Amino acid sequence: MVDEKYKVKDYYPTIGIECHVQLKTKTKLFSSVSNEAIDAEPNTLVNHICFGLPGALPVLNEEAVRLASKAAFALGTTPQKFSKFDRKHYFYPDLPKGYQISQFDEPIILDGSIVIHLEDGSQKTINITRAHMEEDAGKSTHPSGEDFSLVDLNRAGTPLLEIVSEPEIHSSAEAKAYAKELWLRMKYAGVSDVDLYHGNMRFDVNVSVSKDSQKFGTRTETKNLNSFKSVERAVDYEIERQIKALEKGEKIVQETRGWLDDKQKTVSQRSKEDAHDYRYFPDPDIPPIVLSDEYIAEIKKSVQRMPEEIREELSEAGIAKATIEALMESSGNEDYVGLVIEAQKDGNKFAAFVANFIVNDYFKLISDSRTQTNGAESLNKLPGIKVFSDVFELFSSNDISSNSVVMILFKFSQGTTGSVNDFVDKNNLRQMSNSGEIEKIVDQVIIDNPKPVEDVKNGEMKAIGFLVGQVMKASQGKANPGLAKDLIKKKIGV
Repeated sequence: MVDEKYKVKDYYPTIGIECHVQLKTKTKLFSSVSNEAIDAEPNTLVNHICFGLPGALPVLNEEAVRLASKAAFALGTTPQKFSKFDRKHYFYPDLPKGYQISQFDEPIILDGSIVIHLEDGSQKTINITRAHMEEDAGKSTHPSGEDFSLVDLNRAGTPLLEIVSEPEIHSSAEAKAYAKELWLRMKYAGVSDVDLYHGNMRFDVNVSVSKDSQKFGTRTETKNLNSFKSVERAVDYEIERQIKALEKGEKIVQETRGWLDDKQKTVSQRSKEDAHDYRYFPDPDIPPIVLSDEYIAEIKKSVQRMPEEIREELSEAGIAKATIEALMESSGNEDYVGLVIEAQKDGNKFAAFVANFIVNDYFKLISDSRTQTNGAESLNKLPGIKVFSDVFELFSSNDISSNSVVMILFKFSQGTTGSVNDFVDKNNLRQMSNSGEIEKIVDQVIIDNPKPVEDVKNGEMKAIGFLVGQVMKASQGKANPGLAKDLIKKKIGV
């Protein structure tokens, strides 16, 4: 039964999501051909198995089984001890055999669940129906203005894990949150490169609407969405489109639809088949997969921290929720989360210091260096924990300013080496923290600026900022601004 809060114009939306995850194996699911096809010329990563030539016999990739088993734990369950492969029959030009090797009634993963985190701070558990291994098809392209299509079989045979949710999602916000959480789970389980741009993960959203909260409407499936935003927008569009059609007395057709990102709309592609149309039967060339208790136990040991554990650990360090999410969602080769967790060993304040620099400053510097704006130079990688520790110590003792913190860490990210203290002294970055020296400057600034001083006495506290600025100017930027402000307030008597 769908909760009343999800109702849209007297209709209850229901969404189920199928996600195809490309497993990061070196070779394809049933052949020794390379699985690294991003930059390869069309039809160069192929062999007799990819072409489906008569007599070609598939051999199962053991690493694909291991990665799929890891994914089971990431989905809150365990891999099935027994699973098998089946033939799923349908014809497309990029599927030369005329069938796809998949798993039907006995997949490697059954059940499971994930907790999604919504932007309003609420949480919801979405159950997983199943996840099964299968081979990908090739890729067809249709040149504009031409009366032919081109087929590239480099992708044919790529190992996929298809994760199927229960139809328990009832809004575009939940669909987006589910897609994002699934992406995080696969990322931290280490089973996929999760590169959405290159199709390492693709989402198919099934949407239906019904006036009866206890019944499903006729669903449509919008395929191959490759961003969280497109998942959200496609769901919103389908809900609105289906409601409008039903209000006009039209029937919703069960069909496959595509998403046009430039037009922000879905379009019909073909009628949707049911399971019996595929004529599944067990593949006679591939023996069943039988996993031992010892194998499953070893897989469980190899699974790293999941997002829920990371959130809990970093939250305890006092790191803001938005900062935690930004750390976890970051792409690239650096282990930002690992660095923050390492910093936590030396205290929560230090962990927050590292996390805030990475999210608020380093990510911006990376963006600037990529777009060549603000004079940003190329970055090598984040400095090690020792550099962060030295900078944090100087900042905590008021020896350097917050601006200097960013500059120092940026320079060390560009490849600067050596002692942080030597760098600070060489570049004259050490703040004036001696209260006696700063007091002399404050006294002179108060004498030279009677009008702002009078404004402060009259309650115009913004004028303090001007006076602090004069102190910084007189000290050539070396005065500790916090100490300067306190001295000004004390001497003026506010």
